[in-house]
Amino acid sequence: MQFKNKFIDLSVPKIMGILNVTPDSFSDGGHFKNFDQAMYHTESMLTEGAAFIDVGGESTRPGAVDVDLQQELDRVLPIIAAITERFDTVVSIDTSKAQVMTAAVAAGAALINDVRALQEKGALQAAAEANVPVCLMHMQGQPRVMQENPEYENVTDEVINFLQQRMIECEKAGMTKDQLIIDPGFGFGKSLQHNYQLLANLDKLSSLAVPILSGTSRKSMIGNLLGRNIDERLAGSIVTASLATLSGAKILRVHDVKETVDAVKITTLVKDYRKL
Repeated sequence: MQFKNKFIDLSVPKIMGILNVTPDSFSDGGHFKNFDQAMYHTESMLTEGAAFIDVGGESTRPGAVDVDLQQELDRVLPIIAAITERFDTVVSIDTSKAQVMTAAVAAGAALINDVRALQEKGALQAAAEANVPVCLMHMQGQPRVMQENPEYENVTDEVINFLQQRMIECEKAGMTKDQLIIDPGFGFGKSLQHNYQLLANLDKLSSLAVPILSGTSRKSMIGNLLGRNIDERLAGSIVTASLATLSGAKILRVHDVKETVDAVKITTLVKDYRKL
């Protein structure tokens, strides 16, 4: 897949390292607000094997408070510009705001990662004009209330139908299918059972014929099942990333890059041998 002037071969799954420059993200909130800390962490993730760095300036954890436009711009733009200048990687901007998308791509971002699937005002047009790949994620409700009482008749079918409709809207707006990535949105408006039903049927999303991004790293679907705090969820994160890889995920969005790279290498080799 082409990301501005850089081509990433997604025939082998790639790792997206998470860089939250927010004070309130669920896992690493506040850790990388400092510019030097953010650069150091970026370099570490790239050294460990990340192909993407996903920069976010607004937390989307359950109950998260909205961030105003200028505050989000002030958080992410200097980081994106610095990463682009210093490192050979693809920077992703994790945002739902049209103005942030436009400014971030101008600053060097080559992928838009939107948990609201370009449904906010102006986002669809901004993404089309940016002319970079977009990751469309499924979310039921909004971050503040999405986990209060999520309901589905068939979570996998409903996620697929939603993503398919958003892909159609993207193509109507002028984007091409080879610019689209989909994310089922683990933990976004889904109960524990919904998350694992979706993980068990992740391969069905391949019917949409675009790369699948999976993000389960350190999430409550792991903690609530295993009774583990956030800093005790590495094993669960690795298992869910491995299962997603076996089911066809091409991008794994993670906090723990080195460990996930190792797991994906093993899982991919086993998957390849199964084909023989």
